[in-house]
Amino acid sequence: MKIDDMVFISVDDHVVEPADMFDGRMPSAYKDRAPKIVRTPIGDDVWVFEGTTIPNIGLNAVAGRPKEEYGVDPTSFDEMRPGCYDVHERVKDMSAGGVLASMNFPSFPSFSGRLFLTTADKGLAEAVVRAYNDWHIESWCGAYPERFIPMAIPMLWDPELSAQEVRRVAAKGCRSLTFTENPATLDLPSFHSDYWDPLWRALVETESVLNIHLGSSGKLAVTAPDAPMDVMITLQPMNICMAAADLVWSRVFREFPTLHVALSEGGTGWIPYFLDRLDRTYEMHHLWTGQNFGNQLPSEVFRDHFLTCFIADPVGLRLRDEIGVANMCWEMDYPHSDSSWPQAPEEFVSMCAKYGVPDDEMRAISHENAMRWYGFDPFTIRPKEQSTVGHLRQEVAGRDVAVRSFGTGRHDGYVPNLGELAGKATA
Repeated sequence: MKIDDMVFISVDDHVVEPADMFDGRMPSAYKDRAPKIVRTPIGDDVWVFEGTTIPNIGLNAVAGRPKEEYGVDPTSFDEMRPGCYDVHERVKDMSAGGVLASMNFPSFPSFSGRLFLTTADKGLAEAVVRAYNDWHIESWCGAYPERFIPMAIPMLWDPELSAQEVRRVAAKGCRSLTFTENPATLDLPSFHSDYWDPLWRALVETESVLNIHLGSSGKLAVTAPDAPMDVMITLQPMNICMAAADLVWSRVFREFPTLHVALSEGGTGWIPYFLDRLDRTYEMHHLWTGQNFGNQLPSEVFRDHFLTCFIADPVGLRLRDEIGVANMCWEMDYPHSDSSWPQAPEEFVSMCAKYGVPDDEMRAISHENAMRWYGFDPFTIRPKEQSTVGHLRQEVAGRDVAVRSFGTGRHDGYVPNLGELAGKATA
């Protein structure tokens, strides 16, 4: 299949929220307490909310920067491509990268919105979450409904409120919710409890997908305090593997057999072994542990309920039949450091060619599965023939996508070890 004729939908990109996102969206009683952007004396733009400072971590907004300038230090908006935080520029960058549509996870509230979990004034927390979701659905996604799959953040401190929010945003056309990979690490009841049943019920009733992004629990895989950063980056998918195991062996899918979960940015190459291990564990141990999947194997339960997502995963493509092509989706991860924008389609096609992926399976993974899982049909607004890589790139011909240096002088290119980074993440 020619790259120019393909269609791409990314189920995992990220938005760096703009400074004016809460303007006009907060109740008058809380207007002056909304999160706001403050520029520090050394030139970093940081979010401040109820005494907490949340930096724009550098790795979250490196699209278009040279790799030697990647880092974890805070950055200013001046150091980012405008496509990180400006929806109109984002769409142009998507077109330049040949990508029709994307789903965007939050940044400063964390991938799961856990920032607001610890807010003492829960009335304020509720108002901020609703304002965030309204901005995301109406201003970000609503500006180009054929280009974005909307996603809401939950009210993690209360499953009933989260359920109400799922139903509220579903009425606005949003049927995707981000969530933590492990509630227990946030001192909340685990997936094995019935505590979350109101939320699962609302997701099922609205046919919404639960999205679990790696790192959404806020716990880093720190093997040793003096381990280099590369260890954490290598082990990131393990958090997703643990979340999948938790959910498969929990009561959740037995009680809510139509609940669907996306494992975001976790990759796929580990899944064939994981499925084998699930079935071996069941065969050897279920008689004494009490697990009972009826006439199914746990690997079949996994395929019934999970969407798996990858950026660049040649092992997963090679083993796609073991995973299930219908369970695989592509993601670009713009503007994060793992993204291959603006050459992501070329990377995908190159991997597919190496392992002989046929055209129908390429279409399924590149966009059809995303449309089916999320109930998203951009072609009702934009004809398919105008949604291809070639057509999109032609629309923004001349778009500057060159790698540009911003320099590292303010932070001297400092790279912390895992112990120091864990301290930053939990501060």
